[in-house]
Amino acid sequence: MRTLLKPTPLAPGATLAIVSPASTPKPDRVQQGIQALEALGYKTRLYPNALNKGPLYFAGDRAERLADLHAAFADPEIDAIICTRGGWGSAELLPHLDLEMIRANPKPFLGYSDHTSLHTYLLKSLGLVTFYAPMVAADFARRNGYDQASWTHALTGSDPWSLTATDGLRTLRPGTATGQIVGGCLSIYTESMGTPYAPNVYAPDLPNFPTILFLEDIGTKPYQWDRYLLHLRFAGHLATAQAIVFGDMSQNIAPGNPEDLAFLEAVLLNNLRDFQGPIAIGLRSGHVDAPNITLPLGIQAQLDTSDPDNPRLTYLESAVQP
Repeated sequence: MRTLLKPTPLAPGATLAIVSPASTPKPDRVQQGIQALEALGYKTRLYPNALNKGPLYFAGDRAERLADLHAAFADPEIDAIICTRGGWGSAELLPHLDLEMIRANPKPFLGYSDHTSLHTYLLKSLGLVTFYAPMVAADFARRNGYDQASWTHALTGSDPWSLTATDGLRTLRPGTATGQIVGGCLSIYTESMGTPYAPNVYAPDLPNFPTILFLEDIGTKPYQWDRYLLHLRFAGHLATAQAIVFGDMSQNIAPGNPEDLAFLEAVLLNNLRDFQGPIAIGLRSGHVDAPNITLPLGIQAQLDTSDPDNPRLTYLESAVQP
């Protein structure tokens, strides 16, 4: 396991760069999100290509999206980088990232969904701790769209801190395990397998390290969850996983249909019948319609479901520099 590169804490009055590495956001939603962030005391800077329309569904062409991301990392006046929305497009940027410039300018990078590819590659290539976190148009534009407690703990340096049943966490299999928390959006994470940008947590000829795997998605049917998990297992990716935490599944089932949720949980447990570690589900991070929880990726955590009625995911170290 490489030495982690931790960004600086997010201080009151920090300046946030607003970028769109993937798809075009709705301008009115971006403005609503900016107003919410500024009401929290942050300064914001909307980057030149963040609202671009096209080509296709992208927020500008690859060069424009890359230019904004690079400029935000390089600018010493920017304290953190937050994405407007996900969609599709971040993976196009991976071969063109200026990794040495980013290494020299570590700062919090925040987003989820499609940005899983950036989280994964920045951790793999630099050891950079990033944040699976609320986005401007997707969450801060919503009333009560972000979870204040986890945002504060993750970005200001609380050590340790926990997520519990009040954050949606439920037990699927009891146990206790510790590891480096990795993961993100199931489809994006899994589709990196077999590419140079896949998470580097298992290699037969290299020392391996234990992980806690976090997975969530939207609009993914039970058989697709089954297929993606089987792919991860066949790729050797579960060999180092000590525990698995699934996100909130409400965006993957018919609204108000508990039978669908029960069926999906049965699919997950059947797929993971040979997996020995603890399993939890329901964590409200990523694609949610509730206050979105901020999860640091890359640092050590412990999942404890030994008391099935009181599951707890505890971060064992700070995600930012002391």
